[in-house]
Amino acid sequence: MNDDYDLDSGADPADYAARAPEEPSHENRVHAVGIGPGNPEYLTPRGRRAIEEADVVVGFETVVDFVVCETEADLLTCGYRDEGETLERFADRVAAGERGTAVLMGDPNHSGYQFLGKVEKAVDRPVRVIPGISSLQVATSRARTPMEDTEFVTLHKSGDLSADLERLREHVGDRHLLVLPRPFDVMPGDVAQELLDAGADSDLMALVLERLTHDDEEITRTSLGDLAAHAGEETPFSDLSVLAVRRERA
Repeated sequence: MNDDYDLDSGADPADYAARAPEEPSHENRVHAVGIGPGNPEYLTPRGRRAIEEADVVVGFETVVDFVVCETEADLLTCGYRDEGETLERFADRVAAGERGTAVLMGDPNHSGYQFLGKVEKAVDRPVRVIPGISSLQVATSRARTPMEDTEFVTLHKSGDLSADLERLREHVGDRHLLVLPRPFDVMPGDVAQELLDAGADSDLMALVLERLTHDDEEITRTSLGDLAAHAGEETPFSDLSVLAVRRERA
């Protein structure tokens, strides 16, 4: 696990996760479950069952905290510094015949392929992905930006973001934009400034949607120009944010 953990110079685990389609298996003992935006009402029944039936559950501490009441499994929590070591412990349990489930926020297909790739490399066996309800789906509902008319980019990952930012610059104004910012260095204000520097209209409507589906959900409706005033290290927005930029009106 340690040979390519440096995402600034090594291989991206997301590429490993996306290297080929899933292969059918009747003996999947490892699942990767999208738990939704953290509100238990948005956890799918299939995802809940995979968590309930697991012997061991692994994930980032902030994610595992949302499913503590859903399972009697042993819980292995990690942060970025110790995820390799924790996944090795998880892999040892799976190799010994236990049922393992990795948990990820939202839907793994929207922002979780780096962690999914790390899980697959650790266990060295097929992992069945169980999609979840993503905060992105909730965001498109709140912002009324249908996905077929939207350019989605996740910045919530390690490594170089230049290609992702270029996609946003290319499509701003022509398509709705839906962005998962990266805490804490590429937040909504920083993205807004990138778009303005690329020539975007400062009057484009921007929405920052924070902590979606939770009791303290908050939506800031502003313009791209006003949002850019928050560019820099200091940001008023939560790391649980989605940025939507509506396209120019026809």
